[in-house]
This record gives sequence, C-alpha cells and structure tokens, in this order.
Amino acid sequence: MTQLILVRHGITDWNKAGRWHGQSDISINAEGRAEADKDAQILKSYTIDKVYISQLRRTQETFAEIDKTLHLAVPIITAAALNERDYGIYTGQNKWQVKTQLGEETFNHLRRDWDYPIPEGESLKDVYERIVPYYQSQILPDLQAGLNVLIVSSGNTLRALTKFLENIPADQISQTELNFGEIDIYSIDPTGSVTDKKTLARDLVQTKH
Repeated sequence: MTQLILVRHGITDWNKAGRWHGQSDISINAEGRAEADKDAQILKSYTIDKVYISQLRRTQETFAEIDKTLHLAVPIITAAALNERDYGIYTGQNKWQVKTQLGEETFNHLRRDWDYPIPEGESLKDVYERIVPYYQSQILPDLQAGLNVLIVSSGNTLRALTKFLENIPADQISQTELNFGEIDIYSIDPTGSVTDKKTLARDLVQTKH
C-alpha cells in the first residue's frame, strides 16, 4: 500500500484580494509560507519518494518552503498538466466584482460547475481531461511501483484529480473544496484503487477564494 499526498499551495496576495489567478504566475505571501511551514511539520512523519509540482511559482514556492524542513533527496518533476485552471477572460479579475456583474447563479456556475465554459479559458472538465491522463500515465505507475508520491498544485487541479480518485459525480463536484495548505493523503492499493483518505491541516485558512 502506497500513499498519494496532495497539497494545495499556500495563500497569495491575489487570493486575499479575491482575484482569480488562473495561470498567472503569482508568489505565495508570508501567510502562505507559514502554511507551508506547518505542512512541513506534519509531513515530517511521512515517507516521500517522489514529488510532482506544477510550473507555477506559487506551487514551487510552497514545495520549496516545505523542503526546507524535509530536505528531500528525491526526483522532483515539474509538469504543465498540474497547472491551475485557465480562467480565460476572468484571469486577474476580482471574483466578487464578477459575481456582482454576472449575478449569483451564473457566477456559481462559472466558478464551481463541472462543464461550464469560460471564454478563452477552461472548464473543470477541461482540467480533468489533462490531469487524469497525466496521473494515469506518469504518477500511478510510481504508486504501483511502491513509491509514495507528493503532489503540490492548485485548487481546481486538485479538485479535478479528487473527482477521479473518489469517483465523485459531476453534479456533486461543486461541493468539493480544498483549503490553502490543505493536505489530503490517499492510500493506494496495487490496482490503483483508493482504500483510505485522511485530510490534515484543513484549518489553516478556511477559503472562499
């Protein structure tokens, strides 16, 4: 039985301001670094054999902060497939202003639904269709080979992967949320099936971002 550890990046100034990052390359702030430090203290008790992170600075900085404590001498893979959802025309905009402009119903569809299109951007389904094949072809073989894997990524990317891992129906994925710095640990059996899940550090920052 191996472990798949998912960590959402630490909070940024854009998160605090309610701005959609999409694939903008924004750094974590001091609070985000503190979250990563707390994550590191938790992860000290786990064995990690390989790390996957997105190309975005906020995930790389989160991992770098964690690794100041863990000092991992393991392969570290950076992958575009793990990047955050592309928010298209809404990238950089204040989401609560967008909510006022669009109305609550349309806003909630845009933000949380499975297959709601964003002009010049991605739906959660689009994210799923890039992260799941990458997981199946690159990460799952590591787990089946007995390696414990850490993934540090962004909220929507991890939501999409969570949908796959937990077989969450499309009409229920809107209820799935990961907080900043949250750690989700899945036990994976040799067939690739999830046998257990535990969530740690969920109380770091309760998110509406």
